[in-house]
Amino acid sequence: MTHGFRVASLCLSLGLLVSVVACHDNKPAAETRPAANVDVINVALRDVPVVFEYVGQTESSQQVEIRARVNGFLEKRVYTEGSLVHAGDVMFVMDRKPFEAALDAAQAELAQQKARLVTAQANLDRVRPLAAKNALSQKDLDDSVGQEQAAAAAVEGARANVIGATLNLGYTTIVAPVTGLSSFAKKQDGSYIDATNSLLTYVAKLDPMWINFSLSENEMLDLRTQTQNGTLKLPPIGKLEAVIVLADGSIYPERGYIAFTDASLSSETGTYLIRAAMPNPTGSLRPGQFVRIKLLGALRTSAVAVPQSAVQQGPRGAYVWTVDKDGKAQQRAVETGEWNGNDWVIKSGLHPGDHVVIDNTLRLMPGVPVKANLVATPPAAVNIGGPDGGATGGQQAGAAGASGPAAANANAGANAGTTAAQPTAASGASGALGEHTALYFASGSSSLDAQSADALAAVARRLVAEPGMRVAISGYTDSSGSQAANQRLAAARAATVRAALVVAGVKIERIEMRKPAQIVANDPPDKSRRVDVMFSPAAGG
Repeated sequence: MTHGFRVASLCLSLGLLVSVVACHDNKPAAETRPAANVDVINVALRDVPVVFEYVGQTESSQQVEIRARVNGFLEKRVYTEGSLVHAGDVMFVMDRKPFEAALDAAQAELAQQKARLVTAQANLDRVRPLAAKNALSQKDLDDSVGQEQAAAAAVEGARANVIGATLNLGYTTIVAPVTGLSSFAKKQDGSYIDATNSLLTYVAKLDPMWINFSLSENEMLDLRTQTQNGTLKLPPIGKLEAVIVLADGSIYPERGYIAFTDASLSSETGTYLIRAAMPNPTGSLRPGQFVRIKLLGALRTSAVAVPQSAVQQGPRGAYVWTVDKDGKAQQRAVETGEWNGNDWVIKSGLHPGDHVVIDNTLRLMPGVPVKANLVATPPAAVNIGGPDGGATGGQQAGAAGASGPAAANANAGANAGTTAAQPTAASGASGALGEHTALYFASGSSSLDAQSADALAAVARRLVAEPGMRVAISGYTDSSGSQAANQRLAAARAATVRAALVVAGVKIERIEMRKPAQIVANDPPDKSRRVDVMFSPAAGG
């Protein structure tokens, strides 16, 4: 009986299995996933515009020193400090009385010498006919001729003295030689002016405005190499168009051009000075501003460029989706170059004729069939937008649009420039903070000197290249003079450094502003002109 029960159970199990299999076979086949609709472009070699981006500083195209040309007392300041003055406007008036007296004396001397000349000429007129008749000796004639010539020379000397006295009197009215923005008066009414303190103020011409920026030796060599091998086409220097982005991210409405490139490399900074001339008819640009300057007109020749939406980032780097000849999606690793406008230049990984997917990439998997719709390649364009426009952020701002080894060299140069600007282990009121860069300003001014401006540009490039790095900015107040004025000047200098870093693309939350420190007696004299930029992975207090 037990054997019969087992046989019955086995038959029942086999029956159930057959039923299940039969039910499974009767179910409809699973629906096949439909092919994704994607837009693709046909890769072709084309010329792509390139935008070079740098950090620059504005400078007056003609900053004129207003100096007194005569010694005397300053009677009155006529102009309003900081106002716009026009060529010929009166700025200062000196005491005229001594010079008017000197002019009167010179004119009296001229009249006296003219009278002597008249007498000498009359005497000569009498002597000459008598000498002709031998009534007088030849010596008498020679003496009369000499007296007449000496009197004539004395008249010319007296006339020159009158001209000099007239000029000196005119110099007591000091006018603006150019149209521009005036500075504060360095001498007040009643001051005695002589050759040792003749500087009265400055007038800075505002139109046009110069934009100064620097190109490192590595960047210059990289540009030269790309130009020689034909991958980069540069227009003549005067045809490179300049656009500037202000500190708030707005685009300055006027466009300028490159007006000057230094012929020699600076031995102090290792950079070449380049200058752009920018129209400034409304005077909205002022000397000393930090701006981002973008140069337009260069072309990347025979380049492979795809829209930015086509490039994806994965664990192994950048890649794009392509459609092969069988209509299936394939993932292709690429090496990217500069990022500008709507295009991302592809240095390697794509070839002419490849079909690159530009949308609907989230539905793709390798080997999956797709329905490709061939669309026209978007035209190449440049981006001169605000802080987030242009190439891949600030990293390529200092590398002239280079990437790969060239960009690495540029970043290395940036770091070298930073450490070359007096890196030390700084410690003091803020505690030990590691390496820092010391920046120096002109005495009594919030404008950087040329070497420190280049060092600050190197600091900005390093911060852009190292997003995890932060900085603390701290100045110093002089122990002499007005304490309040010294603190305001130190704060203004620190604010200048912060503004330059923000313009270069450093986020403001990565910058810490610290109170200025007081210098002590054993500090070097130039420490009062210094602002320290201290590096730290977490620059806190």
